[in-house]
Amino acid sequence: MIRRTLLNVSLGVLAASAAFIVTPAGAAEPAAVLTHYADLAHAKYEDALTTAKALDGAIDALLAKPSEATLIAARKAWIAARVPYQQSEVYRFGNPIVDEWEGKVNAWPLDEGLIDYVDASYGTESDANAFYTANIIANPKLKVNGEEIDASKITPELIRSLHEAGEVEANVTTGYHAIEFLLWGQDLHGTGPGAGERPYTDYDKAHCTNGNCDRRGDYLKAASAALVEDLQEMVTAWAPEGEAAKAVEADPKAGLTAILTGMGSLSYGELAGERMKLGLLLHDPEEEHDCFSDNTFNSHLNDAIGIASAYNGTYTRIDGTKMTGPSLSEIVKAKDPALDAEMTAKLDKTLAAMHAMAKRGETVEAYDQMIGEGNKEGNAVVQAAIDGLIDQTKTVERIVTALDLGTVKLEGSDSLDNPNAVFK
Repeated sequence: MIRRTLLNVSLGVLAASAAFIVTPAGAAEPAAVLTHYADLAHAKYEDALTTAKALDGAIDALLAKPSEATLIAARKAWIAARVPYQQSEVYRFGNPIVDEWEGKVNAWPLDEGLIDYVDASYGTESDANAFYTANIIANPKLKVNGEEIDASKITPELIRSLHEAGEVEANVTTGYHAIEFLLWGQDLHGTGPGAGERPYTDYDKAHCTNGNCDRRGDYLKAASAALVEDLQEMVTAWAPEGEAAKAVEADPKAGLTAILTGMGSLSYGELAGERMKLGLLLHDPEEEHDCFSDNTFNSHLNDAIGIASAYNGTYTRIDGTKMTGPSLSEIVKAKDPALDAEMTAKLDKTLAAMHAMAKRGETVEAYDQMIGEGNKEGNAVVQAAIDGLIDQTKTVERIVTALDLGTVKLEGSDSLDNPNAVFK
């Protein structure tokens, strides 16, 4: 089933000779805006790395002394680690360096049977995936399609080598969601209340449940170590003079296009479409982004915060430090104050809808319950956030036109552009 599309937004002809954008006197210069945009990226990835290291420490504590308390602490550390990372996702679209890297840390959904034991309802095979129940943790030697793989020692290198094995995107072996699965286990509650319920004894070698507790611990540690390494790569890339920072600052027009591509693609195709509308159309909890932990409402909220951050140039770091600086909003305001007010108002409206969804998630029901069939009130709360994301994308397109940035390709989604296709 092909769900993802590219939405071509033709917004004028890009002049080949245009190497810069003329801004009104007193307005923020594009170069300064792009430097601050890169500084915010660096700060977000630094915070993501810091929280990933804290998660790694909590995993060490769990493995050293498995208990309900150490498992809960590791889960809380995972949820905390999601906050700065999700706010960085707006950098993915429009910045090829990030897009090429992102799959290592945030790929989803994943076929859990590749990693560990699964419930009988999962099934034993898939025509689309020869690795569907390969179970790395249970099998020191894997044999798939006649190929023998030595998995006797579970290391970051091994699990990296099996990521997207067989060129199947659902074969996710690294990143946040692999760790999430290992901390929570499968969520077998459908659209009813409850998240994954993996017991801490899955890591207790003395009182092991479900077998292979030593190898399960090795996998969890390998995945955590790989996440730290991968995030360090992005911290380096966005540091001053880093590869990503230099790329986005090299040409003002291309740099502003990158900001708006990130805002529009994450708003529309990725978040409104693939992560939200698809699950709502199908009423399918398997389409929930953080599906093992029931943390999805927080992840969606932080994506929306990140989109607004890319426009207004603000970011609150995990230590409480508030970063501000030259922003795209200032450039738009100098060009067309009404358009800037429109963009700001729409971002605020989306954030209000996301906060309402998060409040419901914390006090009433989890996201997978909200998208359940027949839950009119919950469906409406999710749809309001989707509507806000779609509406703000329209203004992103208007800004591209106002700044004469040419033709911009925004990520699309069949769930928004061709809903009938998702049922095929």
